[in-house]
Amino acid sequence: MKRLFKNIYIEKRFFVVITALVIGFLLSYIFEDLLGVFKILFYLFIIALIVDTILLFGSKGTISGNRIVPDKLSNGDLNPIKIGLTNSYLFQVKVKLIDELPFQFQKRDFGLTTILNSAENKTFNYELRPTARGVYSFGSLNVYVSSPLRLMARRFNFNENQEVPVYPSFLQLRKYDLLAFSNRLFEYGLKKIRRIGHTMEFEQIKEYVTGDDIRNINWKATAKKNQLMVNQFQDEKSQPVYSVIDKGRIMKMPFEGLSLLDYAINATLVISNIALKKQDKAGMFSFSKTIENRVVAERRSSQMNLILETLYNFNTDFVESDFSRLYIDVKRNLNQRSLLLLYTNFETLDALHRQLPYLQAISKHHLLVVIFFENTELTEFIKKNAETTHQIFEQTIAEKFVYEKKLIVNELRKYGIQTILTKPENLTVNTINKYLEIKARGIL
Repeated sequence: MKRLFKNIYIEKRFFVVITALVIGFLLSYIFEDLLGVFKILFYLFIIALIVDTILLFGSKGTISGNRIVPDKLSNGDLNPIKIGLTNSYLFQVKVKLIDELPFQFQKRDFGLTTILNSAENKTFNYELRPTARGVYSFGSLNVYVSSPLRLMARRFNFNENQEVPVYPSFLQLRKYDLLAFSNRLFEYGLKKIRRIGHTMEFEQIKEYVTGDDIRNINWKATAKKNQLMVNQFQDEKSQPVYSVIDKGRIMKMPFEGLSLLDYAINATLVISNIALKKQDKAGMFSFSKTIENRVVAERRSSQMNLILETLYNFNTDFVESDFSRLYIDVKRNLNQRSLLLLYTNFETLDALHRQLPYLQAISKHHLLVVIFFENTELTEFIKKNAETTHQIFEQTIAEKFVYEKKLIVNELRKYGIQTILTKPENLTVNTINKYLEIKARGIL
């Protein structure tokens, strides 16, 4: 398809016919009897071209189109995009659709081709997976329409310069919204955690029913009522749960298009929502050289919107993180014992030992959970068959780094610090499991 004038494009069939006519006229110099035939064909072609032009531009028919995009896209997830087309021409048309996607997707050949009958409506669906937060700008929705003659095409433009923000994974948030309270946790990788004892927050005395813990029988109330009565307890509420996100250079490592930082951001959104559903207070802050993006742990109705907007506006230059500043800020601003979910990454024991004194100091007054990541590329590399001495050497070094991650876990646990070593794609599930385990054990 080649542009001739504004909104007029030449179809391939046009060039095929022109080429055939040129060859025919050249042959007529050798075979003079062919000249008359090709003159007639040429006049028929001109007539067909005029008819095609009138059909596309002279009639009252047109094509209506619309790109339907959500108010916001979810980072790291497949987001549905819809395109609706309506043919108001009095005849069947061929439609070629080219949607100008945001530059972040680096896709310049996205197109669809279909046939639309007269007065027919069609809806096309496709999905986009953004891997970075921010504003995404769609270009024009270009629709090229051809009549049954297929010599020319008319271009229509819709939804030019349509912008949509990409937020942290709110689709993941919805997915896990009620999982902490359902009986289907295992289907999503969440563990069924057995409650170890109960907290001391008394709720009420009620009649015994099958399944109640007989250890909670209230014998005095039983004697008064002349029937079994049990004490009912509830989870301790209003405990501060802070997500602490390391914005340093170690969080820039990519995995399936997303950085470790974005995985931490998505997990923060989900765990904050679950903490609020569990009647706890949810908050967050980030650190690198300074402490930023602070949301004080609260249990108000607007808390999730505040956290979502804060996560959306995360900016970082991926500099070296200052754990000493983190310790000073926690000591100064967090007076109540809190659950601190620290999203960071350590590749070597030496890197951990440089920060370990600060982590120990924080864990003396708060329940600290250090969350860091497996290097999945190294894990996959180790599984490959080594065929040369060089490959054996490389796999040995890779095994050393993988083993060192396990040593980091043991080192942290030796000092009583809770840890999660996880693959990036399992971060959210493993973080929820740890939170539910802490709530079940009543150790906060």
